[in-house]
Amino acid sequence: MTTNGGFEPVFCTIVPPHLLDKLARSEDPALSGPAQRTLVRDAQERGRRRVSAEFGLAATPTAKAPADQPLRTLYDAGHKTDLPGTEVRAEGSEPGQDATVNRAYSGLGATFDLYLKAYGRHSIDGDGLPLDATVHYDENYNNAFWNGEQMVFGDGDGEIFLDFTIPIDVIGHELTHGVTQYTANLTYFGQPGALNESMSDVFGSLIKQYALGQTAAEADWLIGAGLLAPSVTGKALRSMKEPGSAYDDDVLGKDPQPATMDDYVRTGRDNGGVHINSGIPNHAFYLAATALGGYAWEKAGQVWYDALTGGELTERAFFGDFAKLTVKAARERFGDGGDEFQAVEKAWEQVGVRIL
Repeated sequence: MTTNGGFEPVFCTIVPPHLLDKLARSEDPALSGPAQRTLVRDAQERGRRRVSAEFGLAATPTAKAPADQPLRTLYDAGHKTDLPGTEVRAEGSEPGQDATVNRAYSGLGATFDLYLKAYGRHSIDGDGLPLDATVHYDENYNNAFWNGEQMVFGDGDGEIFLDFTIPIDVIGHELTHGVTQYTANLTYFGQPGALNESMSDVFGSLIKQYALGQTAAEADWLIGAGLLAPSVTGKALRSMKEPGSAYDDDVLGKDPQPATMDDYVRTGRDNGGVHINSGIPNHAFYLAATALGGYAWEKAGQVWYDALTGGELTERAFFGDFAKLTVKAARERFGDGGDEFQAVEKAWEQVGVRIL
């Protein structure tokens, strides 16, 4: 359950709709076909998620993970869309021949590890939720998503996107939508929706850094590095270090993310620009984390986690509301005059977010 009165019927994907829409309009059928198919499939899954949430049709897990271990189950959709598909790997079993299955299994484990070992959180819901994931979903499916119950990964079209299990932060990003679902339950529209997306980018990046043993200075702060095909002029889906610089491609266009409130994008598309304006709180986290140095999950990550899960973040929180809670969390955990408090406060100031 959530702390704010029930589940929001949210269907969260890693690839923003504006990118798929751009591809869907291409004159090259090798690009437009998979993108159009993905957009249709996403719309169908979004509708299914809404109905399931409204009528309480979501499956209730009967099993829980043991105290300090994940409970992972991997399924293969066989390029169809029936979920979850055929079970291909269970918790504790040895790696098989399918690299996609093995990557997904490892990514689920890395996500579980960060939340447990850094924050004492027992799985996505804090109560041992089993981690289920389906790979090889649909044909040339250009996305990965959390549907409120499980992870789903496409193989990509090979032209623009590669296998969606390649970047570990994509796995962490989508599973973190589950953490948000079970805590603040941020509304998926406008600034609350951009915060929802930013929480997933922040902790997705931290999961990658934790798995690689990287400090804030060593991290690349990219979301989805390795996902774009070699023909694409770009390095990732998003950059927390330099929002707006992740790609600049003839087909995809230029990364539209702003780094500060001066360039906040007002749009009715993409649920009010949730994948675009998330660049602002993303950049605030990057600034705080790099100012503090060391391992980003230990200080900046702890502050963000405290603000997300502390019970005071409302479903319709704006950037300034969240900023206020991070400053409060930094003060309560590290003290009023500490570097942590000052770094967090200054980071929000640098991106132009007024603390409400």
